[in-house]
Amino acid sequence: MAVRQRLAAAVAASLLAGALTACGGGGGTPSGPSGTPTTASASPTGPAKPTDRSPHGVLLSAQLAMQTARRAKVSYRLGADAGSGPLFWLPKTALQVKRSTPAEAEQLIVVDTVAYQGGDVATAARLGGRHWERFAGPPGPDGHREIPYAGLIDLLNPVEALAAATADGVEAQFVGEEKFEDSAVEHYRVTTDAERYAAAQTQLSQARRDGLRAALAPGGSVSLTLDLWLNDKDQLVKLQRTGTGESGRADDAVLYSELAGSLSVQAPAEADAVDEGTRSVPPLAR
Repeated sequence: MAVRQRLAAAVAASLLAGALTACGGGGGTPSGPSGTPTTASASPTGPAKPTDRSPHGVLLSAQLAMQTARRAKVSYRLGADAGSGPLFWLPKTALQVKRSTPAEAEQLIVVDTVAYQGGDVATAARLGGRHWERFAGPPGPDGHREIPYAGLIDLLNPVEALAAATADGVEAQFVGEEKFEDSAVEHYRVTTDAERYAAAQTQLSQARRDGLRAALAPGGSVSLTLDLWLNDKDQLVKLQRTGTGESGRADDAVLYSELAGSLSVQAPAEADAVDEGTRSVPPLAR
Protein backbone atom coordinates (compact mmCIF):
# COMPACT_ATOMS: atom_id res chain seq x y z
CA MET A 1 0.00 0.00 0.00
CA ALA A 2 1.09 3.63 -0.29
CA VAL A 3 3.78 4.72 2.11
CA ARG A 4 2.05 6.40 5.05
CA GLN A 5 3.01 9.81 6.41
CA ARG A 6 4.77 9.73 9.77
CA LEU A 7 4.41 12.30 12.52
CA ALA A 8 6.25 12.97 15.73
CA ALA A 9 4.77 11.09 18.66
CA ALA A 10 3.85 14.27 20.49
CA VAL A 11 1.81 15.56 17.55
CA ALA A 12 0.04 12.21 17.17
CA ALA A 13 -0.86 12.08 20.85
CA SER A 14 -2.25 15.59 20.67
CA LEU A 15 -4.39 14.74 17.63
CA LEU A 16 -5.85 11.64 19.19
CA ALA A 17 -6.53 13.32 22.53
CA GLY A 18 -8.33 16.20 20.86
CA ALA A 19 -10.23 14.31 18.19
CA LEU A 20 -11.50 11.05 19.67
CA THR A 21 -14.75 12.48 20.98
CA ALA A 22 -18.42 11.38 20.95
CA CYS A 23 -19.68 9.94 17.66
CA GLY A 24 -23.03 11.64 17.16
CA GLY A 25 -25.58 9.99 19.42
CA GLY A 26 -27.33 13.22 20.35
CA GLY A 27 -29.94 15.48 18.88
CA GLY A 28 -29.87 17.80 15.88
CA THR A 29 -29.07 16.91 12.28
CA PRO A 30 -27.40 18.17 9.19
CA SER A 31 -30.83 18.55 7.60
CA GLY A 32 -33.59 19.92 9.77
CA PRO A 33 -37.17 18.70 10.09
CA SER A 34 -38.22 21.71 8.01
CA GLY A 35 -36.98 19.88 4.95
CA THR A 36 -33.98 22.07 4.22
CA PRO A 37 -31.45 19.82 2.47
CA THR A 38 -27.97 19.32 3.82
CA THR A 39 -25.33 19.03 1.15
CA ALA A 40 -21.75 18.37 2.13
CA SER A 41 -19.49 20.44 -0.04
CA ALA A 42 -15.73 20.09 0.01
CA SER A 43 -14.32 17.07 1.75
CA PRO A 44 -12.68 18.03 5.05
CA THR A 45 -8.94 17.69 5.19
CA GLY A 46 -8.11 14.94 7.63
CA PRO A 47 -5.26 15.13 10.11
CA ALA A 48 -2.11 13.17 9.43
CA LYS A 49 -1.82 9.65 10.76
CA PRO A 50 -0.21 8.76 14.07
CA THR A 51 3.15 7.06 14.18
CA ASP A 52 1.87 3.89 15.88
CA ARG A 53 1.26 1.42 13.07
CA SER A 54 0.49 -1.55 15.28
CA PRO A 55 -2.97 -3.05 14.60
CA HIS A 56 -4.37 -1.14 17.58
CA GLY A 57 -2.70 2.09 16.43
CA VAL A 58 -4.00 1.70 12.87
CA LEU A 59 -7.56 1.18 14.14
CA LEU A 60 -7.23 4.29 16.31
CA SER A 61 -6.15 6.14 13.19
CA ALA A 62 -9.20 4.71 11.37
CA GLN A 63 -11.49 5.96 14.13
CA LEU A 64 -10.03 9.44 13.73
CA ALA A 65 -10.31 9.22 9.93
CA MET A 66 -13.99 8.28 10.10
CA GLN A 67 -14.73 11.06 12.58
CA THR A 68 -13.16 13.43 10.08
CA ALA A 69 -15.15 11.99 7.15
CA ARG A 70 -18.45 12.46 9.02
CA ARG A 71 -20.60 10.92 6.31
CA ALA A 72 -20.72 8.17 3.70
CA LYS A 73 -23.04 6.20 1.50
CA VAL A 74 -23.76 2.90 3.19
CA SER A 75 -24.88 -0.39 1.67
CA TYR A 76 -25.83 -2.83 4.37
CA ARG A 77 -27.19 -6.24 5.23
CA LEU A 78 -28.24 -6.58 8.86
CA GLY A 79 -29.92 -9.90 9.41
CA ALA A 80 -33.05 -9.87 7.23
CA ASP A 81 -32.84 -6.12 6.53
CA ALA A 82 -30.86 -4.62 3.65
CA GLY A 83 -30.68 -1.22 2.04
CA SER A 84 -28.48 1.66 0.95
CA GLY A 85 -28.25 5.43 1.12
CA PRO A 86 -26.43 8.34 2.79
CA LEU A 87 -25.61 8.32 6.50
CA PHE A 88 -24.35 11.30 8.52
CA TRP A 89 -22.88 10.41 11.92
CA LEU A 90 -21.17 13.74 12.74
CA PRO A 91 -21.73 16.46 13.73
CA LYS A 92 -25.38 15.38 13.85
CA THR A 93 -27.35 12.33 12.80
CA ALA A 94 -29.26 11.87 9.54
CA LEU A 95 -30.09 8.82 7.43
CA GLN A 96 -31.91 8.17 4.18
CA VAL A 97 -32.11 4.60 2.92
CA LYS A 98 -34.00 2.70 0.27
CA ARG A 99 -34.58 -0.86 1.31
CA SER A 100 -33.85 -3.77 -1.01
CA THR A 101 -35.70 -6.34 1.12
CA PRO A 102 -39.37 -6.48 2.14
CA ALA A 103 -40.11 -4.04 4.96
CA GLU A 104 -42.90 -1.92 6.40
CA ALA A 105 -41.97 0.86 3.97
CA GLU A 106 -39.69 1.10 0.95
CA GLN A 107 -37.80 4.18 2.16
CA LEU A 108 -36.75 5.52 5.54
CA ILE A 109 -35.55 9.03 6.35
CA VAL A 110 -34.32 10.07 9.79
CA VAL A 111 -33.76 13.76 10.46
CA ASP A 112 -32.68 14.22 14.07
CA THR A 113 -35.66 13.24 16.24
CA VAL A 114 -38.12 13.01 13.32
CA ALA A 115 -38.49 10.08 10.93
CA TYR A 116 -40.37 9.56 7.69
CA GLN A 117 -41.20 6.24 6.11
CA GLY A 118 -42.94 5.39 2.88
CA GLY A 119 -42.17 6.99 -0.46
CA ASP A 120 -43.92 4.25 -2.41
CA VAL A 121 -47.21 3.65 -4.22
CA ALA A 122 -48.50 1.31 -1.52
CA THR A 123 -48.04 3.96 1.17
CA ALA A 124 -49.76 6.58 -0.97
CA ALA A 125 -52.72 4.26 -1.52
CA ARG A 126 -52.99 3.59 2.20
CA LEU A 127 -52.70 7.27 3.17
CA GLY A 128 -55.13 8.66 0.61
CA GLY A 129 -52.51 10.07 -1.74
CA ARG A 130 -49.77 11.17 0.64
CA HIS A 131 -46.53 9.23 0.34
CA TRP A 132 -44.99 9.54 3.81
CA GLU A 133 -45.76 8.87 7.45
CA ARG A 134 -44.04 11.28 9.81
CA PHE A 135 -43.40 10.50 13.48
CA ALA A 136 -41.15 11.67 16.29
CA GLY A 137 -39.08 9.72 18.77
CA PRO A 138 -40.41 9.47 22.32
CA PRO A 139 -38.90 11.62 25.08
CA GLY A 140 -36.09 10.02 27.08
CA PRO A 141 -35.60 10.20 30.87
CA ASP A 142 -33.92 13.61 30.47
CA GLY A 143 -36.85 15.01 28.50
CA HIS A 144 -35.01 15.09 25.19
CA ARG A 145 -36.56 13.19 22.31
CA GLU A 146 -34.80 10.05 21.16
CA ILE A 147 -33.63 9.50 17.60
CA PRO A 148 -36.02 7.15 15.76
CA TYR A 149 -34.36 4.03 14.39
CA ALA A 150 -31.38 4.63 16.66
CA GLY A 151 -30.86 0.86 16.76
CA LEU A 152 -30.31 0.78 12.99
CA ILE A 153 -28.08 3.85 13.07
CA ASP A 154 -25.93 2.38 15.85
CA LEU A 155 -25.33 -0.78 13.82
CA LEU A 156 -24.34 1.28 10.77
CA ASN A 157 -22.20 3.91 12.50
CA PRO A 158 -18.55 3.22 11.62
CA VAL A 159 -17.15 5.25 14.52
CA GLU A 160 -19.06 3.05 16.97
CA ALA A 161 -17.61 -0.08 15.38
CA LEU A 162 -14.11 1.36 15.61
CA ALA A 163 -14.67 2.45 19.22
CA ALA A 164 -15.52 -1.19 19.99
CA ALA A 165 -12.47 -2.41 18.06
CA THR A 166 -10.12 -0.16 20.03
CA ALA A 167 -11.66 -0.59 23.50
CA ASP A 168 -9.44 -1.51 26.45
CA GLY A 169 -8.65 -5.20 26.56
CA VAL A 170 -9.64 -5.88 22.95
CA GLU A 171 -6.90 -7.45 20.83
CA ALA A 172 -6.61 -6.58 17.15
CA GLN A 173 -4.68 -8.48 14.49
CA PHE A 174 -3.58 -7.65 10.97
CA VAL A 175 -4.91 -10.31 8.58
CA GLY A 176 -3.23 -9.05 5.42
CA GLU A 177 -3.53 -6.96 2.29
CA GLU A 178 -6.44 -7.76 -0.01
CA LYS A 179 -8.23 -6.44 -3.09
CA PHE A 180 -11.53 -4.62 -2.64
CA GLU A 181 -13.26 -3.05 -5.64
CA ASP A 182 -10.00 -2.75 -7.58
CA SER A 183 -8.17 -1.12 -4.67
CA ALA A 184 -5.70 -2.49 -2.17
CA VAL A 185 -7.02 -2.58 1.38
CA GLU A 186 -5.74 -3.78 4.74
CA HIS A 187 -7.82 -6.36 6.60
CA TYR A 188 -7.91 -6.32 10.42
CA ARG A 189 -9.76 -8.62 12.79
CA VAL A 190 -10.93 -8.10 16.36
CA THR A 191 -12.58 -10.57 18.73
CA THR A 192 -14.83 -9.08 21.37
CA ASP A 193 -18.39 -9.60 22.66
CA ALA A 194 -21.66 -7.71 22.61
CA GLU A 195 -21.23 -6.49 26.18
CA ARG A 196 -17.88 -4.84 25.53
CA TYR A 197 -19.02 -3.53 22.12
CA ALA A 198 -21.96 -1.72 23.73
CA ALA A 199 -19.98 -0.56 26.77
CA ALA A 200 -17.46 1.17 24.48
CA GLN A 201 -20.20 3.56 23.28
CA THR A 202 -19.92 5.95 26.20
CA GLN A 203 -21.57 8.76 24.22
CA LEU A 204 -24.85 6.82 23.97
CA SER A 205 -27.62 6.66 26.52
CA GLN A 206 -27.93 3.54 28.63
CA ALA A 207 -31.11 2.59 26.76
CA ARG A 208 -29.28 2.74 23.42
CA ARG A 209 -26.35 0.73 24.76
CA ASP A 210 -28.79 -1.90 26.03
CA GLY A 211 -30.52 -2.03 22.64
CA LEU A 212 -27.22 -2.33 20.81
CA ARG A 213 -26.05 -5.15 23.07
CA ALA A 214 -29.31 -7.05 22.49
CA ALA A 215 -29.08 -6.58 18.72
CA LEU A 216 -25.52 -7.91 18.67
CA ALA A 217 -26.18 -10.87 20.96
CA PRO A 218 -29.07 -12.91 19.55
CA GLY A 219 -29.94 -15.44 22.19
CA GLY A 220 -26.93 -14.45 24.26
CA SER A 221 -23.96 -14.44 21.88
CA VAL A 222 -20.74 -15.16 23.79
CA SER A 223 -18.33 -13.99 21.10
CA LEU A 224 -18.34 -11.36 18.37
CA THR A 225 -15.81 -11.10 15.55
CA LEU A 226 -15.27 -7.79 13.77
CA ASP A 227 -13.56 -7.81 10.39
CA LEU A 228 -12.55 -4.36 9.18
CA TRP A 229 -11.11 -3.39 5.81
CA LEU A 230 -9.28 -0.03 5.56
CA ASN A 231 -8.17 1.92 2.50
CA ASP A 232 -4.84 3.73 2.18
CA LYS A 233 -6.26 6.70 4.12
CA ASP A 234 -7.14 4.41 7.05
CA GLN A 235 -10.84 4.91 6.23
CA LEU A 236 -13.18 2.02 6.90
CA VAL A 237 -14.61 0.73 3.61
CA LYS A 238 -16.09 -2.57 4.78
CA LEU A 239 -17.28 -3.89 8.13
CA GLN A 240 -18.41 -7.41 8.95
CA ARG A 241 -19.71 -8.61 12.31
CA THR A 242 -20.30 -12.28 13.05
CA GLY A 243 -21.31 -14.06 16.23
CA THR A 244 -23.29 -17.09 17.30
CA GLY A 245 -25.73 -17.11 20.20
CA GLU A 246 -27.94 -19.69 21.83
CA SER A 247 -30.92 -18.92 19.60
CA GLY A 248 -29.60 -16.79 16.77
CA ARG A 249 -26.64 -15.56 14.80
CA ALA A 250 -25.28 -12.08 14.13
CA ASP A 251 -24.08 -11.81 10.54
CA ASP A 252 -23.89 -8.18 9.42
CA ALA A 253 -22.06 -6.48 6.58
CA VAL A 254 -21.77 -2.76 5.87
CA LEU A 255 -19.96 -1.12 2.94
CA TYR A 256 -18.90 2.54 3.11
CA SER A 257 -18.34 4.59 -0.05
CA GLU A 258 -18.26 8.27 -1.05
CA LEU A 259 -16.62 9.02 2.28
CA ALA A 260 -16.78 12.75 3.07
CA GLY A 261 -18.48 13.17 -0.30
CA SER A 262 -21.20 15.56 -1.47
CA LEU A 263 -24.13 13.78 0.14
CA SER A 264 -27.44 15.14 1.39
CA VAL A 265 -30.47 14.07 3.39
CA GLN A 266 -33.73 15.93 2.83
CA ALA A 267 -37.06 15.57 4.61
CA PRO A 268 -40.12 15.13 2.37
CA ALA A 269 -42.51 18.01 1.77
CA GLU A 270 -44.78 18.46 4.77
CA ALA A 271 -47.84 18.49 2.49
CA ASP A 272 -46.94 14.98 1.33
CA ALA A 273 -46.72 13.52 4.86
CA VAL A 274 -49.25 12.36 7.44
CA ASP A 275 -48.30 13.12 11.03
CA GLU A 276 -48.43 9.95 13.13
CA GLY A 277 -47.28 11.63 16.35
CA THR A 278 -44.84 9.89 18.69
CA ARG A 279 -43.81 6.31 18.07
CA SER A 280 -41.35 3.84 19.54
CA VAL A 281 -39.53 1.79 16.96
CA PRO A 282 -39.20 -1.96 17.64
CA PRO A 283 -35.71 -3.49 17.82
CA LEU A 284 -34.10 -4.69 14.61
CA ALA A 285 -35.21 -8.23 13.84
CA ARG A 286 -32.60 -10.87 13.15
